[in-house]
Amino acid sequence: MISTRPLWVRMTPRTAVALFVLLVGAGLFYVKWLPYYNRSFVAYASHSIGHSILMGDASQAPPASLDAALSYAKAYGKAIWQAMVLGLLLGSAVEELLPRAWIRALLGRPGFPAVLAGGLLALPGMMCTCCAAPVVIGMRRAEAQPGAAVAFWLGNTVLNPATLIFMGFVLGWNWTGLRLVLGIPLVFGTGYLVSRFARPDEVAPLHGASATGSLVGVATQGNGPSLGGWLSRLWDLALRLIPEYLVLVLLLGAARAWLFPQIGPALNNDVLWIILMAGAGLLFVIPTAGEVPIVQAMLALGVGSGPAGALLMTLAPISLPSLVMTQKVFSARILRVVVGAVLVAGVAGGLLAVLLSF
Repeated sequence: MISTRPLWVRMTPRTAVALFVLLVGAGLFYVKWLPYYNRSFVAYASHSIGHSILMGDASQAPPASLDAALSYAKAYGKAIWQAMVLGLLLGSAVEELLPRAWIRALLGRPGFPAVLAGGLLALPGMMCTCCAAPVVIGMRRAEAQPGAAVAFWLGNTVLNPATLIFMGFVLGWNWTGLRLVLGIPLVFGTGYLVSRFARPDEVAPLHGASATGSLVGVATQGNGPSLGGWLSRLWDLALRLIPEYLVLVLLLGAARAWLFPQIGPALNNDVLWIILMAGAGLLFVIPTAGEVPIVQAMLALGVGSGPAGALLMTLAPISLPSLVMTQKVFSARILRVVVGAVLVAGVAGGLLAVLLSF
């Protein structure tokens, strides 16, 4: 069938790949690599990377209100908007510009090699869980296996090299070691569990219209990569993710005082507090490396190392908004596995922090 799309929007596969590589290199350099390189010197010199986004300079999160919702959304949006734009660009570009055969060969086969590749590919990205979610969606629609996509999703946050460095300079290298000891099995172990036990219907490729419910996939299917197809996928992705994302960020910003009712010595090393903080951390949404100043502020206010360790492991990997975003490409059963794994890692982090006298 002859393509009916204008010639100017078509690209050869080689041009499409080159454009993708340029987007990844330039985008990550501007949004992630250069800013984090500069921030590492600040962390080294001042042992701080800023105020806690959870409560600022206060000793408690603000009471639930519209003002609390808007103030958090403003601070959070200022911190992540560039990364979210890049995530949307990359997510749509993975689906449109990269050859499916490449995705299938590297990330589309069941088993641990694809999981390992997904986790390692996450390391240069260093995105927060919500900004990585559009890329995960693009990977799944481009026929990446669920286990590989989960490893990529978790790897962006849990094994973020910049965050690990900030953590060492600000909190101490023992906290970095704790994150690595638990984070490596969290990323690759969860990915492998998903790959190993996913049902055939959960592994089946997601194609264009069937995955999104729109005509984007039909409009571009079979015509090869194009600028028009990329922009169509970008618009479709943004339109479906951004509104619900904004609503959930506002709700979580308002609910900070409910999720974190105690911040001080009363938040001690009791196992119940460790479990509750692990649960609150996996629901709350933060920007990249936001867990570092949050934990620093809590420890300074007398919070026990157990709840702090739990938050260190659960604040970054997932959040309620990112879970809602990725339900488009993961089954509820897979997401339950991810939530359970993060919760276990959080509780383990809290218990180890107490046991090792952090």
